[in-house]
Amino acid sequence: MFQLPRKSLSDRQRALLTPYLFLLPALVVLTITTFCPALQAFYLSFTRYDYDLTEAPSWVGEANFLRLWGDRLFWKTLGQTIVYLLTVVPILTIAPLGLAILVNQKLAGIRWFRAAYYVPVIVSSVVAGIAWNWMYAENGLLNQLLTGLGLVSRPIPWLTSPQWALWSVMAVTVWKGLGYYMVVYLAGLQAIPADLYEAAALDGSDGWRKHWDITVPLMRPYWLLVATISAISATKVFEEVFIMTQGGPRSSSKTVVYYLYEQAFENLEMSYACAIGLVLFLLVLGFSTLRLLIPNQAPTNP
Repeated sequence: MFQLPRKSLSDRQRALLTPYLFLLPALVVLTITTFCPALQAFYLSFTRYDYDLTEAPSWVGEANFLRLWGDRLFWKTLGQTIVYLLTVVPILTIAPLGLAILVNQKLAGIRWFRAAYYVPVIVSSVVAGIAWNWMYAENGLLNQLLTGLGLVSRPIPWLTSPQWALWSVMAVTVWKGLGYYMVVYLAGLQAIPADLYEAAALDGSDGWRKHWDITVPLMRPYWLLVATISAISATKVFEEVFIMTQGGPRSSSKTVVYYLYEQAFENLEMSYACAIGLVLFLLVLGFSTLRLLIPNQAPTNP
């Protein structure tokens, strides 16, 4: 096993360097697979590297970003991504907490309910997309159920109508994310001492009110974490759109990441796709920075 030479370094210096030696293999891998490609993409966003990818990139400065500024389809996809974000994130921040409270009860067979709610998380996006395509079909289960109950007179074009396509994809994202964030909240709930709930009951706070007085304040670090992770995930959504709608109909369900993919791998405009990726990176960085600026400590006296 590799050891630092004892004669040349003091104990304090060895203590400082040892953690970095353990991190060194991971840093090398991250540099090769993440940092270097990211820097290359940053450089390509200021060049022209299109169509014939055998030619060397040529420097064009801010031309790609000026084109991006006047690209109506980009602004449309950005707007749809923001709608996606503002719709999905509140649901995935609030609903899993209620679900976690339900499955945190000491009831017979509660572990089976926890497993059932978590199953969508481990289902691959491809399988989930195909299954929901069948459910959303004109003669699919969802339309048959709605028409059978008399709630609608004709099948709803869930994935073929610009009015419904984006919302239908959002529903799949929510379905897949509920179980994951439920587990995050469940870990936080099980860390809350039972004595707090007993004291609250003596003060007249019982039933659902105890969760408003005790659970919600103490879960502040967790729901801030869930809000941040779900916001980043919603901003980068791709698999659901790719499998279910291909961005259609009429680009009504196209997101920024799908538009980036389209420019890079269908139109072979790599430099323009890198410019879109840089804008997306700044958007995600903004969410991460906002998370760091918000205090996440729970109150000591709920």
